[in-house]
Amino acid sequence: MNALAEQRTAEINAFLKAAGSGWDTARHHALGQDASTRRYIRLYREDGATALLMDAPRVESDPCPPDADAATRAKMGWNAMTRLAASRVEAFALIADHLRGLGLKAPAVYHFDAAKGFGLIEDFGDSREFARLIERGAADETPLYVAAAERLAQLHAAPIPKVLSRGDASWPILEFDAVALGANADLYADWLRAEVGQGPLTGAERARWERERDALIAQAMSFPRAFTLRDYHAENLLWLPEKDVGLLDFQDAVVGWDSWDLAMLTQDARRNVSPEAAEAAIRAFLTRTGQAREAFDERLAVIGALNALRIAGVFSRLQHRDCKPRYADFQPRQLQLLARNLSHPALAGMAAFVRETTPFVFEADT
Repeated sequence: MNALAEQRTAEINAFLKAAGSGWDTARHHALGQDASTRRYIRLYREDGATALLMDAPRVESDPCPPDADAATRAKMGWNAMTRLAASRVEAFALIADHLRGLGLKAPAVYHFDAAKGFGLIEDFGDSREFARLIERGAADETPLYVAAAERLAQLHAAPIPKVLSRGDASWPILEFDAVALGANADLYADWLRAEVGQGPLTGAERARWERERDALIAQAMSFPRAFTLRDYHAENLLWLPEKDVGLLDFQDAVVGWDSWDLAMLTQDARRNVSPEAAEAAIRAFLTRTGQAREAFDERLAVIGALNALRIAGVFSRLQHRDCKPRYADFQPRQLQLLARNLSHPALAGMAAFVRETTPFVFEADT
């Protein structure tokens, strides 16, 4: 073990001792890292109780200050540009408190140290992810998706908080704004043509892209807002023993759109959601919220397209810059989702542009 690892281990021990309740003498079992810079350790106490230690050192670029302008955010880096939480433990802890206060099943955070990047959190157990349960045939897809949509309706009906706090810690809930949407969507322009051995959009094509992108963003910015969890999909949702939906990975929550969360749920980049499950989820959400289907379908297509442009660009970058070929397995599904969103009449301009510059997007939807 090197000096840095030894120091981190000592900090973990000190944190667990400060947490009390005997967690400092618990047995440790490493669960590995998730897609961010966090890692998790399951703790087994002598009395049989378990908890999870979230180890999230502050190694990412800083999150966005509430008053930062676009130029400042660009200098700060990707997290500030796109208003990501930079894996900050306090974001997870305070948003978990908020969700639990609304009656939703987020894990309790027993103790946390924002400066060091540690959290002691409730253990919901293994093998409960929607995606894994459905894969194994251990749960029917449609009831799970309906339950997830109903929880979203419950969340989106609540007022949007401006700042969350516990003790000395606070966390602002920022707007998912035009700067963040534009930076995300530009991943399409910068990377998708790498799929066919070409470079990013430049010159007149780039200028036209920016016009179409900004028109789509203007549509999005006209839609009503909601507290948005942002990564609401089958690998971040758990089916708990009490037949309720457990929530994970919500620290990047923003003032966004209800249709963003529904797009993440029903237009999943990593698994095929059956048309029956997607339709049932949307109907359940609209029934609970009393919204009109036609207007919601337009919002879902616009927000879904912006999200799909982002994810398609990410998958290309991961393959062609980061040498991670496994993302090629996800890309055909993602291009189909993009094409289907672009088929809505409200997206005619962007659809024409995508058809001219990356026609293979529509070939994937055949």
